[in-house]
Amino acid sequence: MTRAVWVKADDAVGDWDARRARITTALEAGADWVLVDEDDVERVRELGEINVAAFRTDGDVTLVDDVDVVDEAETESESGPTAEPDAVVVGKNGEGDGTIDPPTDLSGSADLSTLRREGELDRAAYVRILGKEYEAFAESAAEEADHTLVVGEDWTIIPLENLIARIGDETELVAGVTSADEARTAFETLELGADAVLLDSDDPDEIRRTVEVRDEAERESLELEYAEVLDVEQIGSADRVCVDTGSLLEHDEGMLVGSMARGLVFVHAETAESPYVASRPFRVNAGAVHAYVRTPDGGTKYLSELQSGDEVQIVDTDGNTREAIVGRVKIEQRPMFRVALETDDGDRVETLLQNAETIKVPTSAGRKAVTDLEAGDELLLYYEDTARHFGEAVEESIIEQ
Repeated sequence: MTRAVWVKADDAVGDWDARRARITTALEAGADWVLVDEDDVERVRELGEINVAAFRTDGDVTLVDDVDVVDEAETESESGPTAEPDAVVVGKNGEGDGTIDPPTDLSGSADLSTLRREGELDRAAYVRILGKEYEAFAESAAEEADHTLVVGEDWTIIPLENLIARIGDETELVAGVTSADEARTAFETLELGADAVLLDSDDPDEIRRTVEVRDEAERESLELEYAEVLDVEQIGSADRVCVDTGSLLEHDEGMLVGSMARGLVFVHAETAESPYVASRPFRVNAGAVHAYVRTPDGGTKYLSELQSGDEVQIVDTDGNTREAIVGRVKIEQRPMFRVALETDDGDRVETLLQNAETIKVPTSAGRKAVTDLEAGDELLLYYEDTARHFGEAVEESIIEQ
């Protein structure tokens, strides 16, 4: 499930300097959206590339006559055209935030009428949960809105549980939070969790931590297992691929690669010091061009396909995963080993790895150079009993040997 982080940066948080600080941190941290007032959309576009949601003006929300709206827009845009947001948000200074009491009969709601207007932009509803009637209002808004932003004044889990259960399938549910810890709770509530969070915080570290929580919520946790080494055979040379990432890898991290998609061997990043070369903690010497490498979406790619800008999955020895961008791929002819393994259920898998002391793999006895591997060692791998077609798992009988 894809999660998202919105950062609140409208005039309620302060002057432009305060708003710009939040927006800049959101951009640098990798947040998905910023929520601003309409007048700031163009300023945000000048700061960087990010999805922009904008509160509609009071005139739009309360449905004043079209002449007044046009005159106001002309006054605001005398210096030039105003940039369009990616989503229009209804509810500020209206019924959604309690400035105007919502009608008992929601068919007469001004906010809901505004949401129903046709338009090319995404539509979003902003609702403060001030009581049961506002939960009902949020449910009605969700029927019209692409995104429904719900903010609790005295937030408890129960209203969020209700909203996830009732409207989770109709809209992108965005839960208002003030910290990364609250974001984690929102993402985990009812196991499904909110689709996104709207963070209201001036603390740059809190914004960054909330983005980290989003990434953790999206990542797989893999069950790795050990397979017995049957044979390590020195063979001829092949075109070997080094994958250099745009990230520094930790000592217990690497990639999952292999000649057979159902059994991918864990190969460590070159984080260890060597008498021969300096450590290169951004690099995984992954094997021959034909081999598969696992990607963050759970698919695979051939090593020969990788190029700068692609994403690969990074995994640690406990099975925790994250993504990394490929910065460079180096293909050179090198002498290789063929490593054959047997899984617990008797399946045989294998891969080709370069014959070099700098290539390390995790065994049940600890980290070991591929040049020191021998029959009887237990090597860490990810095993799934499924075939692959163009990198996608398929229910099909495919023989790999």
